[in-house]
Amino acid sequence: MSNNKWTTHDIPNLTGKVIIVTGGNSGLGYESVKAFAEKGAEVVLASRSVENGVKAKAEIGNEIGNVSGKVVVMQLDLQEFASVKQFAANFTEKYDRLDVLLNNAGIMTTPYFKTKDGLEGQIGVNHFGHFLLTGELLPLLEKTEKSRVVNVSSIAHKQGKMHFDNLMFNGGKGYTPIKAYGQSKLANLLFTYELQRFFETKGLSAIAVAAHPGVSITNLVRHLEGKMTFKIFGFIFKLIAQDPAKGALPQIRASVDASVKGAEYYGPNGFTEMSGSPVLVKPMPHAQGHEDAKKLWDISEQITGVKFN
Repeated sequence: MSNNKWTTHDIPNLTGKVIIVTGGNSGLGYESVKAFAEKGAEVVLASRSVENGVKAKAEIGNEIGNVSGKVVVMQLDLQEFASVKQFAANFTEKYDRLDVLLNNAGIMTTPYFKTKDGLEGQIGVNHFGHFLLTGELLPLLEKTEKSRVVNVSSIAHKQGKMHFDNLMFNGGKGYTPIKAYGQSKLANLLFTYELQRFFETKGLSAIAVAAHPGVSITNLVRHLEGKMTFKIFGFIFKLIAQDPAKGALPQIRASVDASVKGAEYYGPNGFTEMSGSPVLVKPMPHAQGHEDAKKLWDISEQITGVKFN
């Protein structure tokens, strides 16, 4: 792993680039939208709530100056396949290129629930929603020279396991918030590597990359704050955690650094990758398992109904 000091100052001029950031209204997504817009890209801030997206756009404008024409708010609810398809249709009608699809949005350690399509919530949002979105936008990704898909994973993938015998924890059987979260973040990596193989097989210039933020303070931790363990050890978490601006650097670098290659994985360079500067890191070996990746891909096509052709 390299040890450098890559920052937003290293972002190249992005004028003419079109970038989608899912979950762009808060946390890591918000910081990513701001960084891309400041460098001249036209950024589609995809948000489940248009109201929250508009507020985020206004806040970004207050921080970096006029973002009119640079930040476009569009509604996207990854819990609902119909919303994902509508977003893709709306985007395709407005744009004829897509340079970066940053699949940033996610939920973490939630109580058991089902999406509007009947999927376990965490893998439904974190993986299946983004899988469908990527598939729906594939024609534009293919059309745009050297486009990128960046999937945001987590160090939680290290303990993650694909429960193919009960992928959705049906009826809550065997469900724990961290078990489901780890599975969803492992799925993000398996999808990344299989997507890169797809791009290579088709001879496309597009690449698939992954990133993780280490330990970062965002609104994702809201489901942890009420738990006793968090109350006891929360002060330690706050000592080691990065702010969202620092936590977003790995995914920002994965999105725009010219040296990035397909199937690479970026994260912080500090102790156990919890914090630090964004560098190339290594996933756990089981996150690169070709058999699991192919199995997840086939299941994902069946569940979402999208075919990567």
